[in-house]
Amino acid sequence: MQINFWIILLASLVPLVLGFIWYNPKVLGKSWMEAAGVTEEKMKGANMLLIFGVTAIFAFCIAAIMQMLVIHQIHTYSLLSHQPDSKDPNSESMTFLKRFMELYGTSYRSFKHGAFHGAIAGIMLATPIIGINALFERKGFKYIVINGGYWILCLALMGGILCAFI
Repeated sequence: MQINFWIILLASLVPLVLGFIWYNPKVLGKSWMEAAGVTEEKMKGANMLLIFGVTAIFAFCIAAIMQMLVIHQIHTYSLLSHQPDSKDPNSESMTFLKRFMELYGTSYRSFKHGAFHGAIAGIMLATPIIGINALFERKGFKYIVINGGYWILCLALMGGILCAFI
């Protein structure tokens, strides 16, 4: 099991592309601005290069960790490849790992399966985090729904890409 930089990079583009659509004023942008208490004047004063640059770095971090949520075989590989005898390719643990990967290395490795786990991560992890912050920031339910929905869809698409292509 190897980390595929290019697939992670592809998956990390999802938040940028989806955000361009989701938060477009013709889609949910105006509703989000209202719910977030953001004005057009405040939006114009932003350093967009910095915002998109940091967003791309954060999106890459999310994509890198998402593969551990959507690809089940990573856990077995992680467990067995760190056994004391793992340096020896003919050791019992490495022989078991090779056989396991031959039998189950591609099990549950589809876009649909990754999207399912990504959506669950969006529902059970991202949205509650957004919700907690929103409660303390005194934002309304609309804010939570718009941002939570965005992350549910983002993580579903990222998970699908990662699971199908790594």
